[in-house]
Amino acid sequence: MSANIKLLKTRIKSVDSTLHLTRAMQLVAASKIRKATEKLAASRSYLDAFGTVMAQLASSSECASSPFLKPRSGKRAILIVIAGDRGLAGGYNAGAFRKAAEAFSPTDDDKNSGGYDIIEVIPIGRRGFERWNTLTKRSYGAEAFTVQECAELCDDLCKRYLNDEFDRLLLVSTEYISVMQCEAHLSCLLPFERPSGGSARPAEFEPDSETVLNAVVPEYICSMLFGAVRESFACEVAARRVAMDSATKNAGIMMDDLQLEYNRARQSAITQELTEIIAGADA
Repeated sequence: MSANIKLLKTRIKSVDSTLHLTRAMQLVAASKIRKATEKLAASRSYLDAFGTVMAQLASSSECASSPFLKPRSGKRAILIVIAGDRGLAGGYNAGAFRKAAEAFSPTDDDKNSGGYDIIEVIPIGRRGFERWNTLTKRSYGAEAFTVQECAELCDDLCKRYLNDEFDRLLLVSTEYISVMQCEAHLSCLLPFERPSGGSARPAEFEPDSETVLNAVVPEYICSMLFGAVRESFACEVAARRVAMDSATKNAGIMMDDLQLEYNRARQSAITQELTEIIAGADA
């Protein structure tokens, strides 16, 4: 009986330690959500305005010959995967990895959505680097990803695209819908397609539309990538908060059950000792 009580005390101590850890992680994630969603809102506003200008450029007949707009039949692709720096974020990382797997094999819904010859994977987030380190030449941290790193990366990728080193630039990111709901997406950044929601009003660009388009495409790709990193990070901290909230509640329930079992075992031991004392006195 004493061995059982000792085992229960060890388990209670272990669960209590886990409870403190999950509660601390929950509070940290909750404190990061507000700041992350504020940055997300700012990125979306900027992309909406930038996308309107890009839609006007892409709709111009002068831009039809731009190398960034011409479709390519090749399957050589570079895949950028935005994942988390850490685990314990529910299904956030697993969802991004499942979506990235679609780039390697075609799906029944869309024959053009997969089956690419992935020549390089660029992970943003340490979890992605751990998964695709054999296809990776460089990696970045998701939380500490800077505008300068993003601009240098996109400028290099655009130059390589113009040099015909690959045919498509793919991106796996996670869309923030709400704290409880996030969804991973696979999108194509290059060749460039006309953004949705573009204005139909005519506009004049100097010296000409094609020159302006070719000059701003790297910056627009950078804006989309950096916005996707911010949005994915918001999804990560939201998923971690939900996961740690659930873990904290489950640990609390387990603590109550173990404490009740411990009290019963201790009461049983005390009753047995009293019975033995009374029996000895009677003898």
